[in-house]
Amino acid sequence: MEQLRLFEGAQTYTTTLGDKPLSIETGILAQQAGGAVTVRCGDTVILATATMDKGVRPGIGFFPLTVDFEEKLYAAGRIPGNLFRREGRPSEQAILLCRLVDRPLRPLFPKGMRNEVQIILTALSSDNEQLIDPLAIIAASAALAISDIPWDGPVGASSIGYVDGELVVNPTVSDMELSTLALQVAGTADNILMVEAGASELPEDIMLDGLKLAYESMQPAIQTIQRMQADVGKEKHTDFPVFAAAEHTVEQVNQLAREKVSAAVAGTTERDQRKARLAEIHDETMEALAEPINTGDVEAGDVNDTLESLYKDAVRRRILDESVRPDGRDPQTIRPIQVQVGNIPRVHGSGLFMRGETHVLTIATLGTPGDAQRLYTLQPEEEKRYIHHYNFPPYSTGEAYPMRGPKRREIGHGALAERALQSVIPEDFPYTLRLVSEAVSSNGSTSMGSVCGSTLALMDAGVPIDAPVSGIAMGLVQDQDSGDYVVLSDIQGVEDHLGDMDFKVAGSSHGITALQMDLKIKGLDFEILRIALEQARQGRLHIMQKMLEVLPESREDLSPYAPRILTVSVDPEKIGKIIGPGGKTVRALQERYEVKIDIDDDGSVFISGLNGLAAEEARREIESLTEEVEIGKIYTGQVVRVEAYGAFVNLLPGVDGLVHISQLADYRVNNVEEIANVGDELTTMVIDIDPAGKIRLSRQAVLEGWSAEEARDRDRGGRRGGGRERDRGGRGGNRERDRSMRNGGRPRR
Repeated sequence: MEQLRLFEGAQTYTTTLGDKPLSIETGILAQQAGGAVTVRCGDTVILATATMDKGVRPGIGFFPLTVDFEEKLYAAGRIPGNLFRREGRPSEQAILLCRLVDRPLRPLFPKGMRNEVQIILTALSSDNEQLIDPLAIIAASAALAISDIPWDGPVGASSIGYVDGELVVNPTVSDMELSTLALQVAGTADNILMVEAGASELPEDIMLDGLKLAYESMQPAIQTIQRMQADVGKEKHTDFPVFAAAEHTVEQVNQLAREKVSAAVAGTTERDQRKARLAEIHDETMEALAEPINTGDVEAGDVNDTLESLYKDAVRRRILDESVRPDGRDPQTIRPIQVQVGNIPRVHGSGLFMRGETHVLTIATLGTPGDAQRLYTLQPEEEKRYIHHYNFPPYSTGEAYPMRGPKRREIGHGALAERALQSVIPEDFPYTLRLVSEAVSSNGSTSMGSVCGSTLALMDAGVPIDAPVSGIAMGLVQDQDSGDYVVLSDIQGVEDHLGDMDFKVAGSSHGITALQMDLKIKGLDFEILRIALEQARQGRLHIMQKMLEVLPESREDLSPYAPRILTVSVDPEKIGKIIGPGGKTVRALQERYEVKIDIDDDGSVFISGLNGLAAEEARREIESLTEEVEIGKIYTGQVVRVEAYGAFVNLLPGVDGLVHISQLADYRVNNVEEIANVGDELTTMVIDIDPAGKIRLSRQAVLEGWSAEEARDRDRGGRRGGGRERDRGGRGGNRERDRSMRNGGRPRR
């Protein structure tokens, strides 16, 4: 373990993550932060700091936790590629990492706390082999645990892969190239708190085994952090305000409104009617308490908070006691589903997925390989050719607020839906794919609506996906005292807001392709997870059936507005012939045929254009540029030079061969120009290529029907100065055939 020590004088704690040693150090860097640690696994090092503001910003009505990831490219020995040569706004991968760290930490802060807490993660070193995600969660957990910030941790984290039929703990980047599972799990010593996963259609039982293995493998890190906290942890700050309604206000509001709120919840299944009745109850309560509010004995904010608590309790009790949800459904019923495809003109593919009041319109665009997104991050991937973007405009919830670009939530939802379909995109499909999901109406789980909309848009665009994918959001209501619980399928907005779990599951009929789970309680046992996974499987298969009733399979043809792409595989060493000096050749090809040509280092050449015939002509010319001349193969080419001893014929671009005068015809030729002049076309056979690359051709072999070996045996050129044999039918017997062959024709039979 000594090789994991970073700084002399630091207090170092060592443990394992899977089969790899992991160290946590403190005491040297960032000593003025509330808590600071460096976590190392392999040669990947993360610095984590946790700091709390001792005051509370006036007017703040929520707990302001911020997680930032400083993705320093020096960690991988690289200089940023932008104009300023320094890191700028966070990449999409950095934002997703921040969300991943935030989610398991947030439920463990004291309820009612509103002091600002900031966690900053800085990548100091990256070996491009260790996955950063679990290390970042462990580092943040350790920094919080030893800080003065009140927090009910620690948490641990683990990554799980599935390679060659075996679950692997803390896989490396190299392992993940072979893995059909990318599972990230965080939790406490007692339970799982957060799940994030992408998979290649894995069955539920393997996924559940992976969750159990992740929980077990994170325990050594949790125990090490607990030991650190006992040894070097600061005394927790206790002098912070807790924002909660005053007891006398709670009592008065309960007396005035509890029964009314319960009646409003039970009295209607229509969301708008329920909201209107709750608004009336709010006004009646405020009017009844007007005098103590005016005198300052009762805070209006406390009244609002108590009414919200009454509403939450009424909804939860009705679900737990009667198995009846706010809209009248039972726990497993899916909202009505409607599907439309192909309604938007000019776009390459579109799908509108409607589930209750959640409506998502997804548009698919097919681009060339050159349209792939370039990535400049610490992640090993350098580009993306399948991209999904998710937008959540304010009108989707009937609100109005400034639009300032995608927020972290939108980026996270887009990445989840992207991950859900990643494994069913054919690897040999040459197009770059961009899908954009517009959440045009929202009442719960627009991210899973985006999964369904993406499947429809891809199939409408003619993308031959391996299997259709659907998604569903599961919820949970659990009584923390009795332990009673109800798992809910297809949760709507109010159930997400008032429930204890948001568990999103996407997959095909063969298995799971993506998972995401967030908890508001302090843990979830595996029996509930098992039930939720099975209930989700039944729900998403029901949803998929509704989708396939409208569009059973991908369309046979691509949209007429999509580019046509032809693929050619060439020897990577011959790429230079296509590109030409300074790119001259490839530019000329693109201009001549009005196509776009993209070339990969592995020799894959992609030719794209709206004119399929022009693209085909470009493909043929590229093949000729890189084609190898073969002995025994017949070529028709133009005479480019005539000498007394023979004619030089162009076989391929930049490749000429010599037809000796003795091989120009099946009779004796006295003058080369009797048969071949510059500009004529001759059909010849390649009969030999010497070590220097000089090519020997024979027209006589084509006329006589000889093989290359036979032609070489009869070739006297250069030894006796001419052809040896005459045609059996006489010198003039093949004049007509000669005239035909000179122009590329075939001899008559």
